[in-house]
Amino acid sequence: MRDIAVFSGSAHPELAAEICAHLGVPLLPTQVDRFANDCLQVQLQANCRERDVFIIQPLVKPVQEHLVELLLMLDAARGASAARISVVMPHYAYARSDKKDAPRISIGGRLVADLMVTAGADRVLAMTLHSPQVHGFFSVPVDHLHALHELARHFRQYDLSNATVVSPDLGNAKEAAHFARLLGARVASGTKQRYADDRVEITSVIGDIAGRDVIVLDDEIARGSTVLELLDRLRELKPRTIRVACTHGLFADKAIDRIGSQEDVLEIVCTNTVPVAVEERSEKLKILSIAPAMAEAMRRIHNGESVSSLFEPV
Repeated sequence: MRDIAVFSGSAHPELAAEICAHLGVPLLPTQVDRFANDCLQVQLQANCRERDVFIIQPLVKPVQEHLVELLLMLDAARGASAARISVVMPHYAYARSDKKDAPRISIGGRLVADLMVTAGADRVLAMTLHSPQVHGFFSVPVDHLHALHELARHFRQYDLSNATVVSPDLGNAKEAAHFARLLGARVASGTKQRYADDRVEITSVIGDIAGRDVIVLDDEIARGSTVLELLDRLRELKPRTIRVACTHGLFADKAIDRIGSQEDVLEIVCTNTVPVAVEERSEKLKILSIAPAMAEAMRRIHNGESVSSLFEPV
């Protein structure tokens, strides 16, 4: 593959290396230095002139460090006369700040999108944004992938004749319905009210749960408070088995331990959009790779081919 240059920030170099292996191109070196005054400096250590540059950087903890690193990489590529600069962002942390639901608060999802475009991004490749409107925050083209096919391939190893996919809330119900169609399963949804970042209430679950094999599907799991609250409501309806799935396994504050310690949870499935430290993993945790999907999308973007066909049923 000619005229393509792939760089990675420090957020998730393992994923970047795996993507490059699928593309059949080298992951080019990047040097990040910190001055005595705590400012960062980034150097892309390969030629960018008139090349199709891809910068891989999920916004994960520490989010602000990785965001500034990404902005500096974009500025460096633009200053090096790149023909086109694409941000490959498997996880967009600020996507959760997508609306003004209280007085005098910022809409971080839109602000950070503007920062990336100002820094030099010509297009964005993202995976499972928190809500559909975040796509519209960007003033450049966005290719928005999802991990439902990867998750579906994993769950097809089980007998799904009695399965129900459960969304924790109505906001994620459309994705849950799509996932249920891929599996040939039924769909249900919780009714959620969030009072704080770590405090939610699910008053009921709408759908057929009793005696069924439940797959809880969410876009991301951070502290796990939503999943744990949903599990309490599901137990009242007496499902036969419970499994938990998400795209972004952030697992903050030992969430993986709290969910994994639930005896009736047979399995927790996530993808590698964000790094999960080895010491934080549970024997119930299964991590699926989205590198092949990201690599194929990047190849199609580079060659001017359709990306939408990646969503066709399989």
